[in-house]
This record gives sequence, C-alpha cells and structure tokens, in this order.
Amino acid sequence: MEIFKNRNFTLLFIGRILTNIGDSLYGVAAMWLVYSLGGSTLYTGLAGFLSILPRIIQLFSGPMIDRVPLRGLLVYTQLSQALLLLIVPVAHYFGFLTVGLVLAITPILTTLNMWFYPAQLSALPKILDKKLLTQGNSLFSIAYQGIEVACNAFSGALIIVLGAVSLYLWNSLGFFIGAFLFTQLRIKTFRKNSYNNDYTTSNNEADRSKTRRDHLKNYISDMKEGLRLILATPLSRIQFGVIVINAAGGATFTVMPAFANSLGGAGVYGILLMAQACGSLLGAVLAPYMKLDRVRLGYLFAAAFCLSGTAWCLSIFSHWTWLVILVYGLAWFPGGVTNVIINTVIQKGVPEKSLGTVFAAASGISGIVMPLGNLIGGSIGVIAASSSVIAGCGIAVIGVGLYWLFDPVTRSLPTAAEVDETWFAPARSGSVSTSTSV
Repeated sequence: MEIFKNRNFTLLFIGRILTNIGDSLYGVAAMWLVYSLGGSTLYTGLAGFLSILPRIIQLFSGPMIDRVPLRGLLVYTQLSQALLLLIVPVAHYFGFLTVGLVLAITPILTTLNMWFYPAQLSALPKILDKKLLTQGNSLFSIAYQGIEVACNAFSGALIIVLGAVSLYLWNSLGFFIGAFLFTQLRIKTFRKNSYNNDYTTSNNEADRSKTRRDHLKNYISDMKEGLRLILATPLSRIQFGVIVINAAGGATFTVMPAFANSLGGAGVYGILLMAQACGSLLGAVLAPYMKLDRVRLGYLFAAAFCLSGTAWCLSIFSHWTWLVILVYGLAWFPGGVTNVIINTVIQKGVPEKSLGTVFAAASGISGIVMPLGNLIGGSIGVIAASSSVIAGCGIAVIGVGLYWLFDPVTRSLPTAAEVDETWFAPARSGSVSTSTSV
C-alpha cells in the first residue's frame, strides 16, 4: 500500500475507477438502448462499427496529448463526457430520444476516451518513481479488469432495476466527480520547444500564416515520431503480433453470443464475459509478483500467447459448461500479464515528453483492427459454427506466439528491466536498427 501514499497517484487511481465504472456501464446500457429503440441487431452492429472512427482519430491525438497540460486534458474529457451523457436522460424526459441520437453520441464519447486513457498512462511516469511503474500499471489494470468483472455481473440487473436511461444519468454523475478529483492533481509539465515562432507579437497576416504552417508541420513531425518510436525498433514485431491477436479477439466477441446460446443462453454469455475479465484481472494482479521483468520480452510474449491460444482452442471442446467457462477465462490470463509488462517497457524507454504520442499511436494501431475482426468473425459465423470461429481464432493466436518464438529479432529483445531510453534512441534518430543492446 506504499504507493497510495503518493497523493497524485491516489487521485488518478480513484478517478480511473470512476471512469472505468462509467465506461463499462455505459457500454452495456448503450447497446441495450440502441437495440430497444431500433428493434434490430442492425443498429447494434452499426454501434460497433462506429468505434472505427475514434481509433483512427487516436492515431492523430498523441502529439496534442504531449503539448497540453495533462491535468486540463483529464478534467475536460471527463466534463465533456458527463455533459454528453446527460443528453440522453434529458431527451428521454422531453420525449425526443431516438436511436439516431444515441448512435450520434456514441462515437463522440468513445473519441474522448481515446484521449483520456493515453493521457493517464502518460501521467504515471510523471508522478511515480520508475521502480513503482510496474506496480502502478498493475493497479491500473486491476481497476480496469476488476470493474469490468463487476459490471458484467451486475449490469443486466441494474438495467432491469434502474433502466438504461437512468444508467446514463448515474454515469454522468460519476464523470463529474472524476473531473473534480483530477482538478486536484499536480503533474510535472514538459513543454515542447518545437514551436519556436512567437505568433502573439506579430500582426502580420503573412507571419501568422507561416506560423500556422510551421505548427502543422511540427505536429505532423511529432506524430511521425510517435509511430517511429513504436515501429522502428524491434518492439514493432510485438506490435504487429498484437494487431493479429486483437483481430482474433474481435472475431471471437462477435460470435460469442451465438456460442453462449448453444450452451444455455444469455446467462452463460454474461458468465463467459465475466470469466474473460477475471482471467485478465488475475494476470494483472500477479504480474508484479512473477518477476517477469527478468525474462526476455520475446520469450515472454511467445510463451504467453502460445498458452493463451491453446486454452482459447480447447475451451470449445468440453461437454461441461463450467469447464468451458474456466478454460476460456484462463485463456485471457497471459494477456493481463503482458499488458502490464509492455506498458512498463514503453514508460521506461520512451522520453516522458513523447509518452502521450507513443501510447496513442500504440493503442490506435493495435485497436483499429478489432472492428475488422468483428466484421470477419460475423461473416464467417454465418456459414460456419461459432465454435469453429473461436477455435480458428485460437489457432491464429498460437501462430503469433510461434512466430515470436522462432523470429530471431523477437527472441533477442531485452528484458523489461534492461530497457531504458537508450534502447529507443535509434528510432528517435530516424534510423531503423535491430540491435537490442542497452
């Protein structure tokens, strides 16, 4: 509990919990409300598709995260979400709530989250000592996964008792409280010096126009730097593998309702989602105690996802529903561990002034394929059994793990403990290197 003596971390952690509760309950309430208002799964599919746009925007948000005060960014994203959520109960009260209005709000709320979560991860190294980063990332993952478990377990009951519209109102209150907590943060600010022109002292239109062009050029340059820090080091092998794994996850989520229906219905579906969150949560909880920062990243990721893919495949073959749920939940344990490790690696290796850019780029690149996975999984599920789709996704995950195991560049990656800013130096200079010496 030593880490909670850090006031900034405690405020950030409590604010994250409130945000995660709001996001989780909102996700369930939104899908239910869209289906209730639209009366068709076509609208729920459209709601999922609208998640593509925020992922694209996230690729461009990183340089802005590194340029604005993090406290202000955290506060205003929370306030904006709180106000947007209020639109739904107000519209319901005055009788003009429609499925179109709910769908219009959904991508805006998701876009705000695309700014919020990289900003939080970027803030951690500014408020914690490096030796506490793994623990801090683990607690953040525990908060996320633990709340997902609780919300998957109780969201259905809350909708029955309170109604989907009322959940919007309560979520809005949680975001207002989170915004207040973030106003109390004291975070170190790193000002970038890439904007050298003083446009406030010039009344010349030509000078102001040149300044705007320079700002845009520097913004694009920083965005390219974030992508280069991820893609121009051997860590890119991990990143591309995660893209495939996320696509497999998207396909699995799409067919999971049909698979659960074959096992017993909506109750089994909720339990499978809870098992998934529990597996990830357990991995995040145990990660700091497993001393995995001493294992080479390539071997760690290869072993983790070979085991994950194997459990993913095996989960569909049992005749006992309880065993299906148990094995499927365990398939997500390695992902909970590796999420903590990779976040720590990025926070240790990337300069603090560029963390927002890098986290936004990494999240955007890896997450943008999930809607594509949804589309592929849904299309295959029309002509093949849902269990076959899940098994195919597990095989794809095993394939990624085997690729990492036999790829010499991935095998030569250092341990998390060895990574520091010098490891990312070749990418910052613009050259691509496969050397992993620190």
